Amino acid sequence: MSKTEKEKMLAGELYRPGDPELQADAAANKAWLARYNAAMAAPVSERHALLSAHFGRVGTGAVIRPPFFCDYGYNIRLGDEVFLNFNCVILDVVEVTIGDRTQIGPATQIYAADHPRDAETRRTGLEFGRPVRIGSDVWIGGGAIILPGITIGNGAVIGAGSVVTRDVGPGVTVAGNPARPRLTSTA
Repeated sequence: MSKTEKEKMLAGELYRPGDPELQADAAANKAWLARYNAAMAAPVSERHALLSAHFGRVGTGAVIRPPFFCDYGYNIRLGDEVFLNFNCVILDVVEVTIGDRTQIGPATQIYAADHPRDAETRRTGLEFGRPVRIGSDVWIGGGAIILPGITIGNGAVIGAGSVVTRDVGPGVTVAGNPARPRLTSTA
């Protein structure tokens, strides 16, 4: 039995994003985003309820300040007390997990969506995804970009404006483009 395009997408395999089922999911997400982003002045509890009804998981006290943008929503899993500031983007064609108490600055972009590296395959329109895993107690500065397939360990710090192209270990501070480990001073 062959897989549907959605099953291929969720498995991180090459898939066709123009598939009718995926287009319907994208349209439903677009309508949800319009409701969520219009709720900017709504109480946090109302926005939390909207997130909980749409995302794969939303922990207690998780907050995303509108405007917010994502591909599908159902592949996003937020731990307890997660905070995303204004204007964040999550391309969630596969799972994006954000651990407890992680704080993410404004205009941060998290990309799980990816594309074939060779031009011939790209011309076919096929895409794929690689999961992004962000641990607990992580601090991501505003304007950071997290590329597909990245894992960020617990307690790590990502400097504002950094482009994270490689995994970041627990407790490590990285900054720059590409993001590189920074030595911290205790003085």
